[in-house]
Amino acid sequence: MANERLRATISAKGQTLQTLADHVGIDPKSVERWISKDRTPHRSHRWKAASFLGVDEIYLWPAVAKQAETASTSELITYYPHRGAVPASLWASLIEQATSQVEILVYAGLFLFDSNPDLPDQLADKAKAGAHVRILLGDPDSAMIHQRGEEEGIGDDLAARARITRRYLQPAAVTPGVEVRLHDTILYNSIYRFDDDVLVNPHVLGAPAGQNPVLHFRYIPGARTFRHYMRSFDYAWDRGTPS
Repeated sequence: MANERLRATISAKGQTLQTLADHVGIDPKSVERWISKDRTPHRSHRWKAASFLGVDEIYLWPAVAKQAETASTSELITYYPHRGAVPASLWASLIEQATSQVEILVYAGLFLFDSNPDLPDQLADKAKAGAHVRILLGDPDSAMIHQRGEEEGIGDDLAARARITRRYLQPAAVTPGVEVRLHDTILYNSIYRFDDDVLVNPHVLGAPAGQNPVLHFRYIPGARTFRHYMRSFDYAWDRGTPS
């Protein structure tokens, strides 16, 4: 049976077998076999093709859903009932061991800098060594920061915390490879990514972030949870403004 879903998506996106093949880096005949013989491509080719077409790979190749579900379940390392339950040693080791990517999405995240006073210097050193560091802080003048402060019962203190964190980051922000942006999005989760590990702190209405659970995921090829959260990070990043 032919993969009509793939054929229709290529057409709906205004693409051709050739343009898809060029993006993925394969022969157009391979793409034709994906369609006519409903062949499931190699994982890396699926990801490139799905990203190019702007859809999830499972939509194009439903057969990989079971594999992705199993892998995604394995991504969860552990669960902490609140942020304070995350061991300080874990934060320190994740920061220390990161070599390629550090990405943080918060409104303030002041606790991380207060408990790791050398963090700005560490981020600068990692960037100098080739790591890519992206930090998204809440815009202290935005309506969303004000609303979140009211919901947490701390009013303008949240905006003040965001300003303090921004000040802490100023020495590191001048280092090439360290990028800091401000955002005014509704923050459903705080995200702390260190290479293939990500700590996700879901926000619960009416409770400060520190009182909410933390999920520790580690990337596994073929799984979706890690990538799902990082797509959320990219969404916020693209809408941020340089600090």
